[in-house]
Amino acid sequence: MGKSLIQQRRGKGTTTFRAPSHRYRGAVRYVPLNLTKDETLIGKVVEIMHDPGRTAPVARVKFNNGMEKLIIAPEGILVGEEIAIGPKAPVKVGNSLPLAMIPEGSYVYDIEGRPGDGGKYVRAGGSYALVVSREKDKVIVQLPSGELKQFHPACRATIGVVAGGGRLEKPIVKAGKAYYIAKARNRFWPKPRGVKMNAVNHPHGGKEHHIGRPSTVSRRAPPGRKVGHIAARRVGRRK
Repeated sequence: MGKSLIQQRRGKGTTTFRAPSHRYRGAVRYVPLNLTKDETLIGKVVEIMHDPGRTAPVARVKFNNGMEKLIIAPEGILVGEEIAIGPKAPVKVGNSLPLAMIPEGSYVYDIEGRPGDGGKYVRAGGSYALVVSREKDKVIVQLPSGELKQFHPACRATIGVVAGGGRLEKPIVKAGKAYYIAKARNRFWPKPRGVKMNAVNHPHGGKEHHIGRPSTVSRRAPPGRKVGHIAARRVGRRK
């Protein structure tokens, strides 16, 4: 009997594919939305730390109300520097404001998908998004992929670029380093190609290292056949 496909095993949510919570320094979320319209929370960066579970360093910030939080560190931030959170906070690297208060053309990161969710988008090391335009009921932001996405004006974001950029420029060189990079985040590695498998284990297997059939597959294909270019409009190189 053949094996299940990797995406079928991943969907079960077992520990093989689950990110290890003990490798993270802690949750990185914005403070709850309990600030008044004119209130600004001031914090001081106490420490900048490496986070094994993330691609970016995190900064521990102590606020003037006694609360301590972890934030994703922006490029250029220093220990002892002050940051501000709130609608009236100045537009400065490390400060967090609603998108409606951030000028067009600003670099931002750690954007909320909906107001109050704590930050969902653009959190990887070296990444940033660009505020393209602001309207009454929406703010358009260009994500690192180039996609233009609409956000609610009350969604918060942090000014700047995520620290840790350039991590992909250094070559991995040997498989041992790739092993430890994957292990830190519990990524499934090495990931064998389908054409390397036997026909009983994968639809692309058993054909002497070539697929042997079109790589396109229907959107309505059963789970054990849904591999390759799923519901592709076109394939091949663009001329």
